[in-house]
Formats: sequence, structure tokens, C-alpha cells
Amino acid sequence: MNRLPVFFIPAVLFILLSCSSKNHLVVYDLKCENLTNPTAIDKIVPRFSWKIQSLQNGTEQKAFQILVASDVDLLEEEKSDFWDSGKIESVSDIFVPYEGKKLLPGIAAFWKIRVWDNNENVSEWSVPAMFGIGLLTEDNWQAEYIAYNTSAGFSECPQFFKSFDVEDTDSKYLLHVNSLGYHEVYINGKKAGNGVLTPAVSQLNKRSLINTYDVSALVKKGRNDLLIWLGSGWYTSGLPGVVNDGPVVRAQLEKVHGEKKQTIAVTNAGWKGRASGYTRHGNWRPNQFGGEIINGMLTKNDLKTDEPGREWKPVSVVNIPHHAISPQMTELNTIQDTIQPAAIIQIAADTFLVDMGKNLTGWLEFHFQDLKSGQEIKLEYCDHLTKEGKFNYRNQYDLYIASGTAPETFINKFNYHGFRYVQVTGLPEIPDVDSVQAYLIRTDYEEASGFECSDPDLNAIHDMLHYTLQCISIGGDLVDCPQIERLGYGGDGNASTVTAQTMYNLGPLYSNWLQAWADVVREDGGMPHTAPNPYRAGGGPYWCGFIITGTWNTFLNYGDTLILKKYYPVMQKWLDYVDRYSVDGLLKRWPDTDYRGWYLGDWATPEGIDQTAEASVDVVNNSFVAVCYDNMQKIAGILGKANDEKMYARKKDQLQKMIHETFFDESNNTYGTGTQIDLAFPLIAGVVPEKELDNVKEALYTEINVNREGHFACGLVGLPVLSEWATKNQKSGLMYSMMKKRDYPGYLYMIDNGATTTWEHWDGARSRIHNCYNGTGSWFYQAVGGIFPLEDFPAYRKVRIQPQIPEGVTWAKTFKETPWGKLSVNWKIEAGKMDMEIEIPVGVEAEVVIPEGIEEYSLEGKKYTFQNANSLVNIKSGKYNVRYTID
Repeated sequence: MNRLPVFFIPAVLFILLSCSSKNHLVVYDLKCENLTNPTAIDKIVPRFSWKIQSLQNGTEQKAFQILVASDVDLLEEEKSDFWDSGKIESVSDIFVPYEGKKLLPGIAAFWKIRVWDNNENVSEWSVPAMFGIGLLTEDNWQAEYIAYNTSAGFSECPQFFKSFDVEDTDSKYLLHVNSLGYHEVYINGKKAGNGVLTPAVSQLNKRSLINTYDVSALVKKGRNDLLIWLGSGWYTSGLPGVVNDGPVVRAQLEKVHGEKKQTIAVTNAGWKGRASGYTRHGNWRPNQFGGEIINGMLTKNDLKTDEPGREWKPVSVVNIPHHAISPQMTELNTIQDTIQPAAIIQIAADTFLVDMGKNLTGWLEFHFQDLKSGQEIKLEYCDHLTKEGKFNYRNQYDLYIASGTAPETFINKFNYHGFRYVQVTGLPEIPDVDSVQAYLIRTDYEEASGFECSDPDLNAIHDMLHYTLQCISIGGDLVDCPQIERLGYGGDGNASTVTAQTMYNLGPLYSNWLQAWADVVREDGGMPHTAPNPYRAGGGPYWCGFIITGTWNTFLNYGDTLILKKYYPVMQKWLDYVDRYSVDGLLKRWPDTDYRGWYLGDWATPEGIDQTAEASVDVVNNSFVAVCYDNMQKIAGILGKANDEKMYARKKDQLQKMIHETFFDESNNTYGTGTQIDLAFPLIAGVVPEKELDNVKEALYTEINVNREGHFACGLVGLPVLSEWATKNQKSGLMYSMMKKRDYPGYLYMIDNGATTTWEHWDGARSRIHNCYNGTGSWFYQAVGGIFPLEDFPAYRKVRIQPQIPEGVTWAKTFKETPWGKLSVNWKIEAGKMDMEIEIPVGVEAEVVIPEGIEEYSLEGKKYTFQNANSLVNIKSGKYNVRYTID
């Protein structure tokens, strides 16, 4: 794996930077609603973001001009028919709202921008970008929901067909698809878009999503054939919102030219349907996701709409209960990587074990040779072998039924697996390695970080965390594990959000996931432990409160105030629920419900830690509520709700005092049970009074170094809490020593025992592709890398550059792609001298911290001495070299 993937700026950027006579300014990476060229957004007032590249240090944006038009040829001053902003004095370049002519649902538009800097230099116009407005209300639809229900029953993977005629191919053709279940679209035998396992997840009894495809390049003059292929997925009988046994779809094809729209085709009773070569088995429940049965004879002709002998039959028009329907605001799932087997081993006469070399989430493709008609090949999947080397089966299997004629190809379509090993049964001879490949699938978000240092162990841990997140981010949310539950647990999300949003641009993904959280709140304010919430699942307040902390962290990382405003009422509603189950000012166990069970503090702790101890559970959960009050105080302030801001500040103060008075043990300076989480959580939650801080910190050191012999002794909740405390308190050496432990429990213990993704439990029990222990990943960037975002300046508007260097680490290369551009810190220590190469994007300011006691440093070769013991060096955009001598 490339630890430092490079974000290549298009060649045009470098050409413009080299040739521009206007201050070498280039505007690039245009986005609408944090998406690149979205075909359909969920609002009529889009918001624009862009980045600026400059060859000059200290460049700042001072003004911009945006043009928006119905056609790219109209993107000129005096011609733009939607909006010409004129020159607007502003430093804003993220989430800038459109202020032009009212836009209508279903239209497509183009835009470009130029900017002025602090020296009144103006850039060239950017490369144009586009966006579309989705179908936003029921009035925008003429299509009906259809299903393939026959007297013989329903099909879980049916196909629907309709032909249509067009005379004009110069216009834009947009196809809006609202499927309940997965879908793929084909026009004239060619697939629309590169998405798979589409749409993203939603709470189907409250909301379904619309995917819009620009099919202009696929439409031809005359007759066109439109085929929509469905798979049940989460739209499975018995789950919330499911009223038809099989999947359902409505679709609407529109010709768009400027503000004019013409409906070309809609789903209705005039369509035809048929069964495809794919059938699903399993019932889409934990440990029962099953797989696919593929009929090789049928799949050869699945895309042939006029194949003799495959009769198209009438479809059923289905009444779907009223629910919210909105455009999908996160990227599609796509194939990200192709993985070849590391080995294929024969384990029985007709059975082989395929080892892909690492865990992954996605599909398998298998090319078979010389099969007989009706011959069955069974493909079973698992993420690890038992200690005895046996296959660890968890009801993940596919079945291929041969046609008897070459080529014979198996590939998944509407289900997926979490796996490393595939057990293949039914082949008489060992397959060739080249006949097998797997596809890593995830939501198509952008990679936004890189880390590498002089310690190979740290690199290995970082890379494992980094890769694991790719394996659990399929469907527009983060799941616990892809093979057993596939649920968007709030606790796992809270534990990994800071890490995940540091490593990747997950703004759109969290937009989708937080929407699901808002959709699952109950009338009394109760929250489940997962969103979507298809059935009852376990957790605790740290899981339910994701609506607050997940939203707040998303705002901090991406700067979108709209999500604060949108979900603030839901946050308040949940905190009212918390109040109802508080006794004498402290939250206590609330009742289990039909949608939520358990009442956890920490989870998945190692042996020797009693995570069920009531004192620990109460300390953890009340400390978390104190953090929620702190977040709400800040959110209320940002939203201009002064009374709420005071109220949440008061609640936070009262709760902090109650936790200390109730759970603090003066005899040993500990809280609760005195475990790592019981000490670290009160520290970061502001519970510990100033006079007790040193004593509690010393108790934490003793708990780690003496009682636990320097190991992590916490679980899902404790790891990010401990990481946050260590980073903010400059305890990188302590974290480093814990990271370096090779025995149980520890990350290197996982790696030394074959882990390629993080486990669900420190001992490797159950899942070995899991979101449980990824919460430490931010430490690599914020501590060792030295890129620490300042909370008062969201979206990395201002950062602190302060590498925390563990003894034994001599260099690190770190970058973070911020909403403003790439920010990098490359440092090395050689012969007692620190040398830092720093790159700051336009729009960001940084304060470089020079260690205490150092009186002289050089910046770009010029020497400086500190006055009045000030150890901060403030820099703006550009590239800088900072050097100083370490004592």
C-alpha cells in the first residue's frame, strides 16, 4: 500500500501556474455541496466550494466572482442566465450559497469562478463544473413504483424493460431512479455510471433515496432500450418499510435543455419484467446475509432484451406508503481495487482454499474452465481461519450453476462479502491463480491523508487502521463489520469518526449517515444504537449520542454549519430523553426497548477489565453526556441561541461537579473502578478540578505502566478517549510505548498474528474486519505528524504545527487534504537539529510551536530569536522551512 498517496493536481493547473500573468493564481477542485459535479442535489439553493493554488507565500483570497448558466457555452459575463455574482468581497471559499435566479427541480447547470488575492491580482477563470437539482417533491414525479410479482411468486433480482424513442441527442438526458433495494441501469446494453450496490443506506420506513444518472452519452437517435436490474438488499421482507416481498423501483427519464424539461419515459404498468440469472439466499440479518445463486445459462443473456425463450411478462404497480424521498447526497459505491490471490491450496479431492492475502469487503470474480451443464460450484467465504487452520464459516456463500458452454464466469452483483479466504467446492482440478480476482468496494469518497515515519511498526499499525476504514465504509455509512452485522453502530462511529474524517473526505458520507440518525429518533426522544435501525441492536449512551458528537465533529472537519442547524432539534430531543432517565443529576440505566438493548459503558475490553461494573458504566456514560453538553453549548453559540448556550453551559458545569462528587475516590485519586477509561474520560470531560489534575494524571500513569504493564486496557470507547487525552497533553511517548507492545493486548499482537484489518476483540474473537479499535488513528496525524486543528477555526482554517516526537522516531512525513487544499508537515531530526518542511494551503493559517527552551530558530533561512518567551511562529499559505537545534 502506498502510505503517501499523492493528490495530483490536473496538468492544466501546473500549466496555468507556470504561464499565468495574473499572480500565478489557479482555482481548482470545484465542488457543489461538497460533491464533485453532482448530477442531482437535494436543495434548490446549492453551495459552492473551491481551492486556490498560488506560487507566492502569504496569498489570501479577498474576493470572488461566480458565473452559473444553463449551458457551458453561456458561462461568460453578460451571458450567464442563472447568476453572475459580480465581484464579491469575501474570504469565504467553502459552502458559499448561490444567490441567483430561482432554480427548478430536475434542471442541470454549469458554473465557474475566478478569485482576487490580497494584492488585487485576479486568477484566470476556473475549469467549468456542473451540478443538477434533483426531484425534490412528489409533484415532480410522474412515475409509478413497479415490481415483478407473478403467480409463481416474486423475484429477488428481477429485470424491468422499456424501449423509448428520441429524435434529439444534443440535449442532456437525466434518469432519476428511486429503488427500494439495489439497482443497476443499462441503456442499449451499456451500464449507466460506475456505481455498484446502489443506493446508499437509509431508514426505509422513513426515507428512500434517489440516484440520478446523466445518460446523454448512452442515448441514440431512434429506438433505445432501457433495462433496470434490481436486487433486494436491505429491502427484504420483515424489515422496516418493506411492503413488497421483492424489490421495487420507480424511474423517470427526462430531457433537459436549459430550464425546459420533457418527460421521455416513466415506470408504469406498460413496462415488462422477468427473472434474471441471479437469485439471493439468506434473509439479510446478522450471520444470515448469505450470498447469491447464479444460473450460468441465464446470465449469458441477462443483458439481451430480445433473447428468444426469455419471455418478458407484465409488471405489478405497487402502492408504497408515504415516506421522505430525497436525492442521495453521498458518492456511489464503486470498485476501488482489484486484488489477486496470494495462494490457492488444494484441501480435498474437489475442494480448494483461495487466500486473497488480505481481508477485503466486496466481490469475487471467478473464471471457470470445462464445466458440465448443471454442475454446481460452491464458494464459501471467511475473514480468518481457526487456530487449527480450519475454515471459519459464517453463512457467507455463493453458488454457481454451470451452463456447460464457455465462457463460464461468476461475479457478484447484489450482495457482497467480508473475507480473505474462499473455499471452493466442486472443481476437479486446481484453478489457475489468474482465473480468480476480488474487488474491494466502498463508497467513492476521496482519500485525504498520508502518514509515514521512521518506525516500521507505527507504519504498519497506521496502514492497518487506514485500510480497515475502507473495508467498513460501504453504503454511505460506517458499519461495525461487513460480514456479520453490517450495521451503522453509533458507538463504533463515535470511536472512529475523528480518525476516519482525518484520513478521508467523509463529509458527504456523514451527510447521508447523520440523515439516517435523524430519521430514527423516536417520538419520546429515544435513540437506537444503530442508524439505519432495521432491528434491535446493543449499545449504550455513547452509541445513541452519535447524533451530537458525530454532527459536531463533522462540522469541525468540514465547516458545514447547515448540519448543525438541521440536526440541532434532534440533539435537543435526545438530551431531553437523557434528562428523564437521570437520577439526582446523574444518568442511570434506561429501559431496553424493541429497538434498543443493553446499557454499555466501554465495550470489547481485554481480559482483566470488568466493563460491566456499574461504577465504570456510570462514569463513562455521564462523562460522555458532559461532553455532549459541551458540544451543545458550542453549537448553540454558533447558531446564535444565547439562552440555550447558557443553559447547556450550566448543565455541563452541574454534571461535571456531580460526577466528581459521586465517583472520585480521594484515597487513590481515581474515578469509578480506576481503569484507563474511568480516569481518562473525566480528564477530557472537564470533570477533574484543577487541584486534583496532577494526582489523577499520576493515577492514570500508574494504571497504564504498573497495573497494565504498559498495555492498552480499554476497548471501543476507551481508545479514542485515551488518544485524545494523550494528544492534548503531549503524552506521545506514553502512546508510543503502548503502540509498541507486541504481546496481548495490542495492535502489533494483531499484526503478528496475521491481521490485515483491525479485529472486533483484542483476542481475535468473532470478526476480524471491524470498526472497534480504529479510534487511535488520529494520534498519528495530530501528535507524531504534528498537524493539530484548532477547534475555534473549523475545517482546518487554523492549525497548530507541533510534532510530538517519541524517543526513537527520527522523521515523519504527514499530509492532510483540508477543505482548502493540501497541508503537509515533513520533519526529521539529524545531528541534533530539527528540520521541518511545511506547506500551508491558501485559506489556512498555522502557528508553529517551537519547543520550550529554544531561543533561536530559522524560517526560510533567516534567523530569529524569541522575545518575551513567545514560542509561536505564525505563518500563512505557502511553503516554508523551519529549523532549530534540539538540546
